[in-house]
Amino acid sequence: MTLPTSWTSPPPLPDDRFRNEALERQAVLTKPPGSLGRLEEVAVELAGQQGSGRPSVDQVHIAIFAGDHGVCAEGISAFPQEVTGQMIANFAHGGAAISVMARHLDATLEVINLGTVTPVPDLQGVNQLQIAPGTANLAVEPAMTPHQVSAALQAGDDVAERAAAAGAQLFIGGDMGIGNTTTAAALACALLDASASDLAGPGTGLDAQGVSHKAEVIGRALTRHGDNRDPLAVLGSLGGLEIAALTGAILGCAARRIPVLVDGFIVSVAALVAVRQQPVARQWLHFSHRSGEPGHNRVLAAMEAQPLLDLGMRLGEGSGAAVALPLLRSACALHNDMASFAGAGVSNKEA
Repeated sequence: MTLPTSWTSPPPLPDDRFRNEALERQAVLTKPPGSLGRLEEVAVELAGQQGSGRPSVDQVHIAIFAGDHGVCAEGISAFPQEVTGQMIANFAHGGAAISVMARHLDATLEVINLGTVTPVPDLQGVNQLQIAPGTANLAVEPAMTPHQVSAALQAGDDVAERAAAAGAQLFIGGDMGIGNTTTAAALACALLDASASDLAGPGTGLDAQGVSHKAEVIGRALTRHGDNRDPLAVLGSLGGLEIAALTGAILGCAARRIPVLVDGFIVSVAALVAVRQQPVARQWLHFSHRSGEPGHNRVLAAMEAQPLLDLGMRLGEGSGAAVALPLLRSACALHNDMASFAGAGVSNKEA
């Protein structure tokens, strides 16, 4: 198996010099210390990540990774599997939520089809990789072969390379794949040694009986997989093509010093795989929102992550991250453009 170097080599660390300079600047801006809350923290983190005294997230690269899941054979989704391919076309035609947000935010958007059961015609803006016609049924056999895992990780790393070449200051990854909340929950259970009943959620709209069945399917998958916690083994056994590609993109961005704004449950699980493989990758991540999926809290806690928003969203596609992006832009504007006490002739607090 040939893996991207970002999987096998630790990413660089953010630049402490610029981070410390940003902290010093925040201390002299015309406001009580800490009064802008998380916006101050975001600006400081971005300064260190970008190695810049004036952090900016004007140039944003969004990539949506799509793939089908063999576990749909177990009846774990409220939507038919052909919706994956149909949504790829919707992304390309500009009708999906993330398509609307990308236009609104003036962000670059690309769609990568890793492999669907229903063939997708050639579409402008869609990279048709078709590594496999979806994954195998993870409840009864490994979801992906070693070659498929490697190809998906490389596809994500290639996206990170394109983002770097385009001068991206921030990366957002999104997902599309009917059945992928089951896959993500199985991955999270294996990595966190959690029970299926704790992490299984409604996904596309399952009722209580549907969620119970979903947990039973995940439980069978975990029994088949066993106790192996190695990130690559877990990814191959229980993962999805789009989740593996997201993992590759996250590690690839960290390797190229591009901060990542993490979306909801699916992308957070990909981030967890990335962090378990390369712990330093955690220092390149910002977390956009808390998903309505019940398993998301456990995944966030495992990475000591506090998301910026809690809006009850659970759409995927990178939509929650896109909604949170203006907060990062506000953090940068405030950090860069506010006056200092000395510059504005305003008295600072007494020592």
